[in-house]
Amino acid sequence: MSDFHPSSLPREGMYPAGAAARNRVLRNTYWLLALSLIPTVLGAALGLTSGVNQFMAASPGTSTIIFLVGAFGLMFLVERNKNSSMGVPLLLGFTFFMGLMLSRLLGHVLGMGNGAQLVMLAFGGTAAVFGVMSSVAATTKRDFTHLQKFLFVGVILLILASLANIFLQIPALMLTVSVLAVGIFSAFLLVDLQRVVQGGETNYISATLAVYLDLYNIFANLLMLLGTFGGDRE
Repeated sequence: MSDFHPSSLPREGMYPAGAAARNRVLRNTYWLLALSLIPTVLGAALGLTSGVNQFMAASPGTSTIIFLVGAFGLMFLVERNKNSSMGVPLLLGFTFFMGLMLSRLLGHVLGMGNGAQLVMLAFGGTAAVFGVMSSVAATTKRDFTHLQKFLFVGVILLILASLANIFLQIPALMLTVSVLAVGIFSAFLLVDLQRVVQGGETNYISATLAVYLDLYNIFANLLMLLGTFGGDRE
C-alpha cells in the first residue's frame, strides 16, 4: 500500500523540475510500470502452479504476516535504493512478491465457472480507472495533492479494518473495505500521477512504486467485489 507520500508538496507552478525533466520521469515511470507487470504475472503463475495459493488460503493469519513483512520490507528497500543501480531490480522483485501474494485471490476466483472472465473484467476496470486518472492528471489545473494526508489516513483505517476482519470474519465489513479501497486508491492514483506530471516526484522508481501499489489495490479489490457479486459457483 502506498505510504511513501511526502507530507507536503510545493503548490502547482512552483515545482523546480522543468518540463523536459517532468516528461522524462513520467515516460520512465510508464515504461517501468509496464515492465513491472511481467514479474507480477510470473509471481501469480508460480503461486497458482506451486500450491502457494492453497497454503495461504488454509493459513490466512500466517499469510497475512508474510505479506505485511515482505511487502513493507521490500518497499523500504526499494525506497532506500531508489537512486542506485539496485533500485529497479528490487522494485521488480517487489512486484514478483506481490504477484505471488495475489495468487490466493486469483485461485479463489479462477475456481469459479466464470473466473477467467471476472479476472479480465477486473483488469479492464483497472485499466479504465488508470486511463481516466491519467487524463485528468495531465489536463486539469486543479491541484489534488492536498488530499494525500486524508487519503493516507483512509489507507491506515483500511489496513486496521482488514486485519480486524481476519478474526471477526464479517462479510459485510470485507465488502465495505473493498468498496472503500477502490475509491481511496483511485483517488491516490490521481494524486500520484499529478505529482509526477507537475514535477513533485522526480524519481521514477518511487513514482512507479506508488502508482503500482494504487493499481494493485484497485485490481485486487475490484476482483474481490466481482467474485462476490458476479461469481458463478456452479
